[in-house]
Amino acid sequence: MMNELQQLCRQIRKDTVRSIYLAGSGHPGSSLSAVEILVTLYFTDVFHCFPDQPQQPQRDRFILSKGHAAPAYYSVLAHRGFFSECQLSTLRVIGSALQGHPNMEKLPCLDCSAGSLGQGLSIANGMAYAFKYRHEPQRVYCLIGDGEQQEGQIWEAALFAPQYQLDNVCLIVDCNGMQLVDAVDDIKNMHPMDKKWQSFGWHVIKTDGHDIGALHDAFIRAKKCKGRPTVILAHTVKGKGVSYMENQAKWHGTAPNEAQYKEAMRELSREVP
Repeated sequence: MMNELQQLCRQIRKDTVRSIYLAGSGHPGSSLSAVEILVTLYFTDVFHCFPDQPQQPQRDRFILSKGHAAPAYYSVLAHRGFFSECQLSTLRVIGSALQGHPNMEKLPCLDCSAGSLGQGLSIANGMAYAFKYRHEPQRVYCLIGDGEQQEGQIWEAALFAPQYQLDNVCLIVDCNGMQLVDAVDDIKNMHPMDKKWQSFGWHVIKTDGHDIGALHDAFIRAKKCKGRPTVILAHTVKGKGVSYMENQAKWHGTAPNEAQYKEAMRELSREVP
């Protein structure tokens, strides 16, 4: 099972780079860092979804607040069976369901449209509050970037969830250490992240964001936490899997040229010892 999921992660990385290359634009660095997080959610027993009935009311909800990581998310949804994998080649094509950022009007299987950073956790809180009010068991998962924490709305939402004991909210922070043009620490240092979230009343779990087993354990621990929301600080590598993209801010929003694309495909096709 674990080996299959690791192979799936490699395929999703290939899909991600290919779709961005074909589109001539996109965000490879932010997409590649989030792959294991998304795979753990959608391909283990963590997240309840119904690909053949995407609007099934009993489903859990997922919000990709860092919407620029859509290429990896689309690949995960396609491999999970929400739509055909052949659609992945239409990223950012005019009229395509796979817009540069998730768009519910184009892709109805989504739970939220995304674009402007900082809004996802507020939306997640609203959904979770409604489930609590109606005594329903669904959980809400929200993925943000570490640089996204610089948005003030994140901290307004961070105050709300503990006050209303939203233990059905699980926030994941993709801690890849980079943002648009530089390191997060050099633009607006967010450390110590764990103490900040703890001081706001959150249950904090720190883990390796590329270790599927560790991520699964973190999600299960989050489910067991009662009376307060959980934030998982998942430490990742921007551009993970493509050596020349790793930890390089310039690959936040740059598409590879033909030579770079071919090199990325060679790297992602190598057998892992």
